[in-house]
Amino acid sequence: MAKSRGGGGPSSPGGRSLAGTRESLADPGGDELSSLGSDSEINGGGPEERRVDKFGFIVGSRGAEGTLEEVPLEVLRQRESKWLDMLNNWDKWMAKKHKKIRLRCQKGIPPSLRGRAWQYLSGSKVKLEQNMGKFDELDLLTGDPKWLDVIERDLHRQFPFHEMFVSRGGHGQQDLFRVLKAYTLYRPEEGYCQAQAPIAAVLLMHMPAEQAFWCLVQICEKYLPGYYSEKLEAIQLDGQILFSLLHKVSPVAYKHLSKQKIDPILYMTEWFMCAFSRTLPWSSVLRVWDMFFCEGVKIIFRVGLVLLKHTLGSSDKLKSCQGQYETMERLRALSPKIMQEAFLVQEVIELPVTERQIEREHLIQLKKWRETHGELQCKSPPRLHGAKAISEAEPAPRKALEPVPSIIVSPGPAPVPKARKSKEKSREKGPASPANGPGAEGNGAPGTTRELLHPQVSPHHQSKESLSSESEDTYL
Repeated sequence: MAKSRGGGGPSSPGGRSLAGTRESLADPGGDELSSLGSDSEINGGGPEERRVDKFGFIVGSRGAEGTLEEVPLEVLRQRESKWLDMLNNWDKWMAKKHKKIRLRCQKGIPPSLRGRAWQYLSGSKVKLEQNMGKFDELDLLTGDPKWLDVIERDLHRQFPFHEMFVSRGGHGQQDLFRVLKAYTLYRPEEGYCQAQAPIAAVLLMHMPAEQAFWCLVQICEKYLPGYYSEKLEAIQLDGQILFSLLHKVSPVAYKHLSKQKIDPILYMTEWFMCAFSRTLPWSSVLRVWDMFFCEGVKIIFRVGLVLLKHTLGSSDKLKSCQGQYETMERLRALSPKIMQEAFLVQEVIELPVTERQIEREHLIQLKKWRETHGELQCKSPPRLHGAKAISEAEPAPRKALEPVPSIIVSPGPAPVPKARKSKEKSREKGPASPANGPGAEGNGAPGTTRELLHPQVSPHHQSKESLSSESEDTYL
């Protein structure tokens, strides 16, 4: 998928440019920007109410799915309860029970909590808290016209059969515009890449615009750094990494693609840059994203390897892929069976491809790149492999402990409680001890430890500070 760079933008019939404002998205003029819905449908249904599936796709459209494997309601409620406990005690779970989080992500995050879980896993919740008001600040800015024009032309292409984006100028398209525009202002050196639009659209299906923006930031900076830069160097490197890993996973598929001289960039670019959101059935997309947010880019590699293995991994499958054209057509029209949720997820979980293998192969391919192309022009930060790595690199800020006010007691004899008077009388019968000696703890001498721990309780000491101090004193 090529990197979009600025160009001349469309204009309304009256000659007014559509770029630069959110209001312009609702302008009825311009066929190029039209979508399936009419402006009268922005705030409700048209003459006929559309039927949508549980994911929000119009029934009968390309995005809608047929019969799905439903999780029993009782199981779903149990999973929701477990996820609520994790989210409410996130730091503890991430620090001590990360493997349990990973297993639950592999089983699938409950739909009602998916958006919230993605924010916790990606670290975007922490990012938002560290940058309160930043998105609103970016949202108020006009933005660079060269990016605004390209973004507006891409809006109606993002899941046009989904109820959020079906109406031109509707709330879904407006929020998508806001998120993508904000990113061009947040990272002006990167600007906008077309592959960011479907990523942002998927996020908006699960969370408000501000949360979606920071989640997009985390994907671009932590999970897939460099993917959306102008030269697409990172995606080219990962294409070579994928091809090298394929040699171990499926030698037959590797040999065939080598023989046909098909560069990985020809078939894996959209897969990786859009995180399979435009390739797989929607139920599979969500399951892949659940694991991706938890475990990082290795999930994207695993999905790609599974698809290649089960499409080109045997002599029988290659009988209909004798040439380069036939092979590419097969990769563009993948078998529904291998993309089916249960099959694909199980294959991805079982495929033994680790972060260490990916990083080792990355160093090898980076060395080859430097020998042939020189140094990378895009200086991207190192990618972090999933939620655990992000949590350790960017721990959530902890509130500083407020100092407990101390009470200064003027020297003087302290009253002895009744219960202690009987003890004092019995002690007086015994041998006397020096007034300020080690045994003078209970004799009411000024400056002693007992006096500081049990100051005189007078009306002006009955304050919150005194109660707080008393409750914090471990000696009492």
